Amino acid sequence: MANLIIVCGPHAVGKMTVAECIRDKLRYNLMMNHDSIEISDRIFGFGTPAQKEFNAIFREKAFATAIKHNIDIIFTYVCAFEMPKEKEYLTKLSDMFISNGGKFYFVELSSDIETRLKRNETPHRIERKASKKNIEWSRANLINAAHKHKLNSDQDDIWFENHIKIDNSNLESDEVADMVIKAFNRVANIKEEKEYRFGL
Repeated sequence: MANLIIVCGPHAVGKMTVAECIRDKLRYNLMMNHDSIEISDRIFGFGTPAQKEFNAIFREKAFATAIKHNIDIIFTYVCAFEMPKEKEYLTKLSDMFISNGGKFYFVELSSDIETRLKRNETPHRIERKASKKNIEWSRANLINAAHKHKLNSDQDDIWFENHIKIDNSNLESDEVADMVIKAFNRVANIKEEKEYRFGL
């Protein structure tokens, strides 16, 4: 059976680095939201109907494959909490893994916008995400999204049984990963490094 951990939060909140720490501690496989975005952008162009369709197919197939082969996976995600379709999508993922005997865990990160603007320009982020190399565009996109969407849930709003909220403005990614692992009582898989982080 496969488990899914979603690391959710606004742009540049630290989803990737937290997810990478969880991956290395638990030996889970990792799919970042930008893995499907970057490849679909390269093939079909930015924001086109074909890009959006392929992005969705890519993710759906990855989750189905993880379940088929009993592979625990982490997925980073930006959620617009004001949109009902977001909860529908995440609930569908939860049902998909739970109905196949696995567990679903939802990690929601938050940070103030000043912290996120600084993190938006870190070398690691720019290296791993091609679309972030244009700093001016990336900064404007972050600010625009923060005004346009509700990127964190209300304080008392819990969507899932295993839903943890962490303000990581002043926390290192390693600390956050430890908090997540402890909260969900997870133990590391027995895997060779090449099975969950090949080529990194």
